[in-house]
Amino acid sequence: MHPRLTLALTIMEALAIFAYAISGLIEARTRRLDAVGTFLVAMATAFGGGTVRDVLLERRPFYWVEHQGYVIAIFVMSLFAPMLLKMTSRLISERALLVADAVGLGLFSISGTSLALDAQIPWFTAVMLGVLTGVFGGVIRDVLCNEVPLILRDSRPYATCAFAGCWIYVLLDYVSFDTVYSVLIATAFILLARLVTFRFDVRLPH
Repeated sequence: MHPRLTLALTIMEALAIFAYAISGLIEARTRRLDAVGTFLVAMATAFGGGTVRDVLLERRPFYWVEHQGYVIAIFVMSLFAPMLLKMTSRLISERALLVADAVGLGLFSISGTSLALDAQIPWFTAVMLGVLTGVFGGVIRDVLCNEVPLILRDSRPYATCAFAGCWIYVLLDYVSFDTVYSVLIATAFILLARLVTFRFDVRLPH
């Protein structure tokens, strides 16, 4: 893998992990879970999609096993979640959860697709693996919090945004566009598409 792409993916995964962990912390706080429950929800949200990706790509050790620093950071955040989130209570809203979730969706989807392509997986399968990587953490979060997963109850484009963004990355990769910029462009598309469709209440037909 290109060194610059490796660096970009490392940074992306770190941002995605904390974005999803924060969305898990916010959801756990709204459900009034204790520190243990908060940690489990944050961990599952942050690493659920990446773990499924690693299982399907036969990557070992799992990312969170190899990078215990992230696990420790989430553990500490979970212990102090009530204090941290109380200090920023004005930001704890559906909008805050939406933004954190959209960031994680974009970053994880493209990193999953990129790793799949690097493993010589065909285009369509690579895109679907990217989408799975992006959405699965949120699915686990909602299930643990006794909610119907957002991907099923919200008719606004969610996985569709990830699907389109992953194809943008695949096409940019096909034309040999700079890999780092390809990652950034495709990730930004998913993030903006999710936020714009939510802002203007764009819904998929039933």
